[in-house]
Amino acid sequence: MLNGTPLLTGALFGSGRRELAAEVSWDLPSLAPGATALIDVTVNGARAGDLASASLVSSTRFVELDAAVWSNNTVRVMARNISAATFDLAAATLSVSVVKRRVP
Repeated sequence: MLNGTPLLTGALFGSGRRELAAEVSWDLPSLAPGATALIDVTVNGARAGDLASASLVSSTRFVELDAAVWSNNTVRVMARNISAATFDLAAATLSVSVVKRRVP
């Protein structure tokens, strides 16, 4: 009955929310062709089986991002250089979103 009530605080805060988000600054290391870099982002409420996605506020035409809920409250983001050139992007904001899975 209380699920989804927006004014709750304490242990039940956020109860009923299906979309979660977090932002962090990420200064990717220099990525050679095919190289990857990982970062773990805290997203409170994320659980195994939830859908995760990530985007970087930067020119990422040749940097592919993958995101997965790695453990409770943690999303692991992997950046992979899919070009034939080495990239060294400046620090940028990494946005991570999680959509809670529906349990039948």
